Amino acid sequence: MTEKSPDDRPLHQAACHCGTVRFTLRLADGLRTARRCNCSYCSMRGAVAVSADLNDIHVTQGQEALALYQFNTGEAKHYFCAKCGIYTFHQRRSNHHQYGVNVACIEGMSPFDFAEVPVSEGRSHPKDRADGASITAGWLRYEANPLAPGI
Repeated sequence: MTEKSPDDRPLHQAACHCGTVRFTLRLADGLRTARRCNCSYCSMRGAVAVSADLNDIHVTQGQEALALYQFNTGEAKHYFCAKCGIYTFHQRRSNHHQYGVNVACIEGMSPFDFAEVPVSEGRSHPKDRADGASITAGWLRYEANPLAPGI
């Protein structure tokens, strides 16, 4: 279920796979922020993330089940459900005022809803580059098979 906020941004319901962790969120800029990253962790995780400001995510159930993973500089805080293991959201290293939220956790959304998703160059993080520039490493594309069942 999606509700409207006073600033017209919808309130989205979200949860991990097993439903232990549930949260609500408002997206910072709708789905325009969808992206992936090719750093060592994100490459293995494989999620499409969208942006939400820190004060726009509220865990409504299962706060105690959220586990934290940090690596390398320890700046980014990656949260996942300790029961089912699903990545829910992370506080970004590149912008400490935002979370990246796993699109697959948001009710009614799927990473396959995007025909194309930019992939950020995370192996060379903007904070590690002299120019501080964010680089797009490439694009992940999805095209549905018109012959697949259920389409």
